[in-house]
Amino acid sequence: MPYRNYLDVPGKRWSQVFARFGRGFGDLKVRPKLMILHNIFFLVLSAAVYLALIPAFERRVAGAADREVSLVTQMFSEGKPLLRLPGMEIYEYQEGPAGALGIAAGVRQWLEANPGAIWQARDGTGYIYRKDPQSGLYRRLRLPHAFYEGVVRRARWTLFAVLGAIYVLAVLLLELVIMPLYVYRPLRLLLEADRATRGGDKGRELIDEGAIPGDEIGQIMRSRNETVAQLRKREEDLARALARLEEAAEDLKRKNQLLETAKKNLADQDRLVSLGLLSASVAHELNTPLSVLRGSVEKLMETVADPAARERLARVLRVADRLRTISESLLDFSRVRRQEMERVTLRPIVDEAWGLVAIDGKASGVRFANQVPEHDVVTGNSDRLVQVFVNLLRNSLSAVRSSGIILVRSQRLVSEGRPWIVISVEDDGAGIPPDVAPHIFEAFVTSRLDARGTGLGLTVAEGIVHQHGGTIEASNRPGGGARLQVRLPAAPTGVTP
Repeated sequence: MPYRNYLDVPGKRWSQVFARFGRGFGDLKVRPKLMILHNIFFLVLSAAVYLALIPAFERRVAGAADREVSLVTQMFSEGKPLLRLPGMEIYEYQEGPAGALGIAAGVRQWLEANPGAIWQARDGTGYIYRKDPQSGLYRRLRLPHAFYEGVVRRARWTLFAVLGAIYVLAVLLLELVIMPLYVYRPLRLLLEADRATRGGDKGRELIDEGAIPGDEIGQIMRSRNETVAQLRKREEDLARALARLEEAAEDLKRKNQLLETAKKNLADQDRLVSLGLLSASVAHELNTPLSVLRGSVEKLMETVADPAARERLARVLRVADRLRTISESLLDFSRVRRQEMERVTLRPIVDEAWGLVAIDGKASGVRFANQVPEHDVVTGNSDRLVQVFVNLLRNSLSAVRSSGIILVRSQRLVSEGRPWIVISVEDDGAGIPPDVAPHIFEAFVTSRLDARGTGLGLTVAEGIVHQHGGTIEASNRPGGGARLQVRLPAAPTGVTP
């Protein structure tokens, strides 16, 4: 290592020490930091005052002591009457024989050998001795060194006590009055407001204007209040913008759903138009052979006398009429017919609908119960209502097992000041799947997996019910199975159907 590096090591070490001390001091909180600083300041100030006054006072006292010692020593050597001077008690002046003054033998011998000369004791007592050549008496005097040393010592302690009292009072004044009022309190308000801001307490995040001082700390506090106020304003603007954006997104989502529904409805309408055209063509093709069949059956009934045969022919005639009604209903997909409304008793309508549905071989094992009272009468078209219940019963028949149960019941209610009759068609099948339930009355929706489900039965039933001024709902029974409820306006009472 070069020679100059040996010289650099102590400097680097001290710089690291100072840097570590500076970081530690900088990490202190404001109160202990200020306490350290003003304590150091007052200590340095007190030491400076002490060191500036005491040496000067000591020099003055030492000069005065030298002058007084010289004067007293000269007067003592000349034999002046010191007892007449004021304040002589500090000199402890005495004269008399050697034994009375406690003069040692060696000192007495020296004084006798040197009459008039002064002997100064070396034992630190400060005494000086002299033998008067005229009277032969010995004299003793204490020089005032101890007095002046006491004066300096008392001056030191007095100044130390005064400076200490001033230091303590100044520190207490700073720590208890000045610093808490003008430094610590504004800093505490600033920190509390900052905690409130971080905690989301908007009622306490702004500092009261009356508590803000006019110094630099007050400028910081006002600047912070303005910053927080601007931040909250921008947050409110952002929240309003986000709300508008969410509304726009919801509106766009709703419009997209409407667009998808319109597309789906458009596709369904295309299929319905095609089906309507096909239905009109099929109905037209069926009407001619049905008319021939009906005419032939009527002629046979004129020639047949057997009651059983005539009953079978009458049944065929009723089926032919039913087929004609069904073919006419096919035309409803392509045009709207005006239906005549009349008083219709519901129980026979349900029985007729089940009779048509029961042609299906599956119905042989299904238990059917018609619990609609005989007196439940609605206003409507009997043929159209038969079609409604045929579709509902066929839907239930396809859902139950071979030994299932189908139950039809009704109840009366009054809603919006009008009398209604609610007819429920219930079964114990698997129920309506959750994904099908919201769309069960839409066209071409079916939960059956075989080829028999067209998805139009409930759609047609809903349309007929709406034409009668009623409503139709679908739900699952609590014990299992599906429930289809048709609400129709009740016929006015007092009129015979």
